[in-house]
Amino acid sequence: MDETRLRGELRGAAAAHRPDHARMLARVERGMAAPPPGRAVPPRRRWTVAVAVAATVAGVLGLGGLAVTTLQDRPAPPPVATVPGPAARAAGTIDAGSNRWWAQSDLAVTTDAEVSALTVELRVALTGGVVRTGHWQTRPADDFTVTVTEEPGALVYRWTLKEGRAVPAGPHTFAAQYNHAEGTRDASADTYSVVLTAPDGGRTTLRGGFGRPPGERP
Repeated sequence: MDETRLRGELRGAAAAHRPDHARMLARVERGMAAPPPGRAVPPRRRWTVAVAVAATVAGVLGLGGLAVTTLQDRPAPPPVATVPGPAARAAGTIDAGSNRWWAQSDLAVTTDAEVSALTVELRVALTGGVVRTGHWQTRPADDFTVTVTEEPGALVYRWTLKEGRAVPAGPHTFAAQYNHAEGTRDASADTYSVVLTAPDGGRTTLRGGFGRPPGERP
């Protein structure tokens, strides 16, 4: 083959060649990631990689610091405001008119301000022969829902102020009446509880017991 023909075929082969750019790029990346053994990484490349790693670490630390700062600087939640309940007092006694077969437990409740909700519970221990006979209160009967139920160990009288009603400041009395076995009844196991709610939502709870009838000796 003469030289002129050979040159022509080489030019044609070169014109027809289409390089695989993807494969070339992959080879270049592999070469950068893992240089041949014994070949040192150029100083400029080492500097570039070090800067990239440092920037990444700094970014992570920066975000962590930001998170810590955000948590530390977050304002504490405001304290929950508590509304004081109405000032009130209560005292339980056995009425002086009680006798050897019948008794009345009196609960005196005094409040220094109007209340918009009131629940009074008087528990008479089921000692011998205790049977309910009646109840009353100094406030209007229509203002309360009254129930008397027998629960384990006690006869329970409960007054609940109806919605929309109110109890003014002052002394008020709630009384529970019942029969009992003949003799002097021991009221030391009788108890009461009073829950009062002011118009602004403040709540007061009172609890206590009952003593012996006035003038009666142990």
